[in-house]
Amino acid sequence: MKLPRFARLLPLVVLAIATLLVLNGTGLLRDGAALAQTSISAAANALTDAPTPSNRDFAEPDQQIASANEADIMTLLSRRRTELDAREAQLRMQADLMAATEKRVDAKIAQLQALQNKIAALVAERDDAQKAQITSLVKTYAAMKPAAAARIFDALPDTVLVPVAQQMKSDVLSLIMAQMSPENAKTLTVKLADRLALPQTADATAPAAAMAPAPGQTASAAAPQKQP
Repeated sequence: MKLPRFARLLPLVVLAIATLLVLNGTGLLRDGAALAQTSISAAANALTDAPTPSNRDFAEPDQQIASANEADIMTLLSRRRTELDAREAQLRMQADLMAATEKRVDAKIAQLQALQNKIAALVAERDDAQKAQITSLVKTYAAMKPAAAARIFDALPDTVLVPVAQQMKSDVLSLIMAQMSPENAKTLTVKLADRLALPQTADATAPAAAMAPAPGQTASAAAPQKQP
């Protein structure tokens, strides 16, 4: 018995439909994979791109102003730092100059002190030599006869006569002055007295003498004046 022609072709039709379905499913998978890859790439690009602010026109000028202010502040700080460094260097130089000047002054003071000590030593040595010389002259004139010593005393200058006479004993000096000329003996007596007098005695008595009234003025001041 022969099957109808449609029955014989039915398996072929089913196989063709299944093949078409399989082919269509493969295309859909390919399209889905491509669409997924496109979505993933778009999302990655969206994540990597910087977000654009909504007020872009106002954000960029504010950033520029902030950058300019920061630059000005950095410039002012750098300039102030330079001024402070220059001031510090100037102060350091002045301190070094003052230290050098002080060192030179100290050296000069030390030199002057040494010179003063040397001069004081020389003066003391000279005074000692003069004292020794005067002592030797005193002994010499004291051992001489009064008349001979008197003749020498009449001719000696005051710079030698007065110190020698001052160092001599009074009994020896009196014998020599008795043989001197009266004028020279008088002058020597006054000079010896002046050496013994205190310098401030005349200055102290001068104001008191000036303030003391004269004898006639005292009586007239004490008597009351009569009214006319």
